Parts: sequence; structure tokens; C-alpha cells
Amino acid sequence: MTFEELGLKSEVLKSLKELGFEAPTPIQEKAIPHLLGENSDFVGLAQTGTGKTAAFGLPLVSKVKENVKIPQGLVICPTRELCLQITKDLQSYSTHLKINIVSVYGGTDIKRQMTDVKRGATIIVATPGRLVDLVNRKAINLQEVEYVVLDEADEMLNMGFKEDIDAILNQTPDWKNVWLFSATMPKEVAFIAKKYMEDPLEVSIGHKNQSNENIDHIYFVVKERDRYAALKRLIDFNPNIYGLVFCRTRIETAAVADKLGKEGYSAEPLHGDLSQAQRDSVMRRFRERSIQILVATDVAARGIDVDDITHVINYNLPDEIENYTHRSGRTARAGKKGESLVLINTREGYKIRQIEGKIRTTFVKGEIPEPKEICEAQLLKLVSKVIATEVKEEDIAEFLPPVMQAFDGLTKEEVITKFISAEFNRFIDYYNRAGDLNAKAGADREDDRGNRRGRSDRSDRGDRGDRGSGRRDDANKTRFFVSLGQRDGLNPGGLLRVVCDSTGLKSDSVGKIDILASYSFFEADNELADKIIKEVNGAEYEGHKVNVEVTTKKPSGGGGARRPSGHRGGGGDRSGGGNRRSGGAPRRDGGASSPRRDGGSKRRRN
Repeated sequence: MTFEELGLKSEVLKSLKELGFEAPTPIQEKAIPHLLGENSDFVGLAQTGTGKTAAFGLPLVSKVKENVKIPQGLVICPTRELCLQITKDLQSYSTHLKINIVSVYGGTDIKRQMTDVKRGATIIVATPGRLVDLVNRKAINLQEVEYVVLDEADEMLNMGFKEDIDAILNQTPDWKNVWLFSATMPKEVAFIAKKYMEDPLEVSIGHKNQSNENIDHIYFVVKERDRYAALKRLIDFNPNIYGLVFCRTRIETAAVADKLGKEGYSAEPLHGDLSQAQRDSVMRRFRERSIQILVATDVAARGIDVDDITHVINYNLPDEIENYTHRSGRTARAGKKGESLVLINTREGYKIRQIEGKIRTTFVKGEIPEPKEICEAQLLKLVSKVIATEVKEEDIAEFLPPVMQAFDGLTKEEVITKFISAEFNRFIDYYNRAGDLNAKAGADREDDRGNRRGRSDRSDRGDRGDRGSGRRDDANKTRFFVSLGQRDGLNPGGLLRVVCDSTGLKSDSVGKIDILASYSFFEADNELADKIIKEVNGAEYEGHKVNVEVTTKKPSGGGGARRPSGHRGGGGDRSGGGNRRSGGAPRRDGGASSPRRDGGSKRRRN
């Protein structure tokens, strides 16, 4: 079927031709004729990136009346970024029509938006929070709205906008048409459809909640402490990556992006603590590809509509399975291929099975690339870059004679080898010290046992085994008290990361680790005591300040160590601990930085 056969206005068809649209996608082919020909409610279920905006946008701009200043169409979406993208798309579809499309969203001057609406708005594209504000200020009248589009309905409800949506829809006339578009159909979305729609036509492309078939889903099993190191390997193995890394919390997002940036990766964070100006700057640079990797929370990344994303990397799986569909849907848009990569620890295999059943797809178990494979991929990228380099002979001609003279006595092969070595030696040196990061599911791991449930502190300590070579009461070891415990989300991998990141020590410098309910202990060589006390004290872990002291007495029997004098009692003095630590790998290379150079949160109104 062609767009000409769908019944769109000639002016809209002219715009589509100028935009280079050739053939409708499946959701467009099924939705557009119905929305154009019928005055009825509609539910469209399709994965992110399948053309839902055009599926409702093309019939919307075709049906509204021209030269009318009262709002006839209303599009509600979850985020500012999506609001701006939809507005841009609707304007491009209606270039040859006399209609005015106005966007209203949070984080910018509300008075200017009020002025824009007052000048006349045929269609309003809005985020829920800002729209409610404008309606309450009597700046927008929704009494004549004929068409209401709820785009990414599942995401809006996940973000806590149900009350706002109820308030908005109650301001619209009973005879309006409601068009609901969503990637998934949880019970909350079904409730909205039942409450505000009458006998809607439901069109589902694939099964409900099914993932885009053009996405390859691959999971990797690693130890918790190796999560960050594994992330770097996945990035390095895909040197042309243009992707998204999803984290659970704002703190973790900022930490991962900061570490990647310090090690030379083209990465920036996107989370709720950024100002609107910062978010705009990050998104602009990401769209321009001056940023190669965007590290984001689920909430901050909602509504991102960027083409040609090659990879989505799940640093941690989301708490809600539906969010995985939205994450992976950022790649493989417009019929292209993409990969969704997932890092899990050895106890999270059941989560993969749950997602497989929910989105009706199959994950493939991958292997974290070995150093040799990564070096080969990076070397081939370097060679390809050299081959593709444009030679400006006129500009370099005068410099060539002395350069050629400097190479006298070297063969062609020797010159090539030396140039590659000059660019590549640091990379090879870094990965020569790296081992295998793949872990076996269900295997015993000293860094995850602290998270196991249903075990007493004593049994947890008793079977952990010594880290390092000394016995528990080795005279060459100093035992340290740490002010955080399981209630603060601390686990052995997290404690190891804090110590190694703060001091620059290797992970094998840390010995025995004991994680208790409200505090913890670890051991290290005596000569490191002053360094650890000086550099670890004051560090942060998941928003908590870390205090470290040398214990006054070593443990006897199975009773644990005595806490340093002056410390508050352990049981219920701390409430901050619901966050399960998602881990971050310690610097296992002794502080060497990666050679690469080229390449949760509170619900809030937007």
C-alpha cells in the first residue's frame, strides 16, 4: 500500500513526498485509514520506533480545520524531548496547511507558552504537568478539542501522571475521539482505555508487549564487581557504537558516565538532577553525534527519538519488565537492526526468563570479549580510519621530503608497524593485564554472597573464605570498620569498589570482607592502613558518606568484631538503605586508565 491509497489530504501527501516518505509501516497502514474515515476511539499497540507518530499525526493534521485558532487536537506525551519531537514531526507533515501547532512543556518560560497559545493553536502537543498548570491558569481551553492522542501511554502512567491525565481528560468534551498509542498494554493502560473510550478499535502489531523482531537480545553473566569492566569491554569491542547505557539510579548514572569520561570515552549522563539547559545540551550533542554514548536513567531517557542507535546496553536490568521494552526499543528504529545487551550477575538468570516470557522473544547468552578479540577490533578500526583518510597532497607536499628522509633505512612494513604501535601500544598494554570476565551462573562468588537473603550474619561470615593469602587473624593485616552495611545497600563488590576507586589500589590488596546489617569490616595489609584511612574516609556510596576506622579489637570465635568506641549503635540507626547496589567494577588494572580516546528516581512533573 502507498500513502496515496490511505486517504490523506493532497497537501499532506505533498509534504510526505518532500520528506522522502515512501511506504507506510504496518501500524500506519492499519491506523491511518480508520482514523481518517471513522469518528471513533482507537488503541494502537506497537513497539517504539515503528512509526507511531506518523500513524496518529498524519490523520490528525488531515482532519483538523484550517485557520481555526481554538485547539481542535491535543497530543499528550510523557517528556519534553518527545513533546518537541512530535511537534517538529507534525509541523513537517503540515507544511502546506494553514494550521498552527504549539508545544507546551515544563522546564521553560510558562508565560511565553501562554502567549503562543493565545495567538492561536490548532493542535497542542503537551506534557501532562505543564498542561495541567496552563488549564488551571485558564490559559488553555479544552472544551472544543475533538481529538485527544495519548502517546506512550504506558510510560506516562509509569511516571506517575495518572492523576494529571484524569484531570486533563475531564476538561475535554464527551464527544471527543481518544486515540491511545502505546508500546505495552499493562493493566493501568487498559483501565484508561476502559474509562475514557467507547468500543475502541484495537490494532496490535505483533503480540501485546512483543519486542521489535529486528533487535538481537544478548545477555552476559559477570561477577558483580566486574560489571563496569565488562561494560568497557562491550564498548571497546564495538568501536563504532552509537548507543545508550541504562542504569537504575541517578547516582549510578552519574558515576558510570563520569568514569567513562575520565577514561577517554565519549560519554555523557542524562538524569533527573540535570537542569533543563544541561539536558538540552546533552541531547543536542548526542543527536549531532558529538557524543557517542549516552548514560541514562529510564525516566530521563523516555521520549528519546534518535535514529541509528546501534546498541542499547543494560548496565542493570530495570525493576519493571515493561521498561526493558522501552529501553531496547531505542534501537532498530525504522526497520533497521540493533542490539540490546544486558549485564547480569550469576543470580539474575531468572530475570532473563521473565523478560523472555513477557516480550515473546529469546535471549542469546553472550561471552564478554577476550582482550585479543577487542584489540583486533580496535586495530581494524584504526586501519579502516587510515585507509579512509582523505589525502590533501597540495597541503602536505612541502612537508613530505624531510619526512621521507627521516624514514630512510626502514622498510614499508617497518614504517606501518611503527605507526600502528605508536597509536596502539597503550591499548595493548591495558588489555594484556586483563583476564576473563565471564562468570558461570550460580557459581559461588565472594562478592555477591553479602546480598543473599535468608542467611544470618554469622553463617554469611563463616563460609565466605579468606580474600588474599593471610588468615583471619594474620598479624600482617589491619582490620577496618566501615560505617555502612546491608541496610545501606552495601555489598562486598560495592565496598571493594569504594576502597579501590578512592585509593587506586588493586582489588587483591583487600582481604577478608564482612558485610553486616548496619556496618561492615574488611582487611588489608598493615602498610596500607594510613592510606586507606586518609583516602577512603569521606567517600560516597549510593548517597551515603563512608567512614572508615581501624578496629580496636579483632574478632574472637564467631561473634564479629568490636565496633570502634564512639560509634552509634548498629540496629536501627539508619533508614537509607533500600537501594540494592548495582555494582561498579573496581579498577582491577591497578589504576591504569583505558586508552580509548575516540570514541529509581523520584517521579516528577515535567
